[in-house]
Amino acid sequence: MKIVVCISHVPDTTTKVKFVNDNKLDETGIQWIINPWDELSLTRALELKDDPANGIEKVTVAHVGPVGAEPTIRKALAIGADDAIRINATSSDAYYVAAQLAEVLKNNPFDIILCGIESSDFNGSTVGGMLAEFLGIPSVSSVSSLNLVNGEVILTREIDGGKETVAIPVPFVAIVQKGITKEPRIPSMRGIMMARTKPILVSEPVSLDALTEVVQYEMPKPRAACKFVNPENPAELITLLQNEAKVI
Repeated sequence: MKIVVCISHVPDTTTKVKFVNDNKLDETGIQWIINPWDELSLTRALELKDDPANGIEKVTVAHVGPVGAEPTIRKALAIGADDAIRINATSSDAYYVAAQLAEVLKNNPFDIILCGIESSDFNGSTVGGMLAEFLGIPSVSSVSSLNLVNGEVILTREIDGGKETVAIPVPFVAIVQKGITKEPRIPSMRGIMMARTKPILVSEPVSLDALTEVVQYEMPKPRAACKFVNPENPAELITLLQNEAKVI
């Protein structure tokens, strides 16, 4: 059984985002990391591989992005992935990313495909579902637990008011959220050294038009100064809420 984990290359969540030249994103000084939900997915895949009884032959990571994303891919290899696939394209929207991943995975089939529920930069939550549709295989969303029991895949997913446990045949896409594992795995020194020689297969993208594009970024309007209302004058508060805040 083989597992592929789709990973995103995102800014560290503590990075201060800056804009320059007509509100274009300034990437200077940004520290790039593996998307946190994808990192948890990778950790769970490696935990499953650690148990020989599960029969996991290989864990691969896949990413759509230019060569600048390779340090992030190498970190995934250092964490423990066996190899990686990089589709040599700049991701433009979720549809484009899912379609490019699908084209590669059709030629390199895997039993379990893991996607984080969303990326911490765009928060779209759509790549996993689209990928499953392109591949024509089932998907399960909001997965918080993944186990192999006697060769059968058992998933737990979050639903309104509780949890649902399902069994699913392979291949399938699991859209993973927080809870899939406790903490992300940290690369060891040995893992970092081994990652230098692990293979990254570079695949050229298929010709495909994105369905959306970012036209521009716009900074939010500055907050208005606080206004203090005399507690003895509720009529003034009501007037402000009606005429300025427009909430009543």
